Amino acid sequence: MGVDLKAVQALDLWRGAIVESVRREAPDLSARQMALLLTVYLSAPPHTVRGLAVALNVSKPAVTRALDRLSEYGLIRRKVDDADRRSVLIQRTVKGSVFLREFGDIIVAAAAKADGANQG
Repeated sequence: MGVDLKAVQALDLWRGAIVESVRREAPDLSARQMALLLTVYLSAPPHTVRGLAVALNVSKPAVTRALDRLSEYGLIRRKVDDADRRSVLIQRTVKGSVFLREFGDIIVAAAAKADGANQG
């Protein structure tokens, strides 16, 4: 998977994906919310507020606020840890999986469009 992008090409690809995502009727996530969502979905569970704060090097209150919004959108859910009732686990949802799959498709389409423009 050898992708050779220059910074401006990577930014243009990201711009294309973001522009397409805001045109859809989907949640408009902040960079922090998207980073948290991707971390929950792309790295092995279990996930806790403390663990996500450490992984992203942000404060626990900032993680909590972002998770509150992601939960409102139905993209993640909180569940009390059965093994440690004091701990809350952050879990994936079907809606979150669909959201990220569609976002991934947007990125792939933006890359194909950019590749076509570069070859043409």
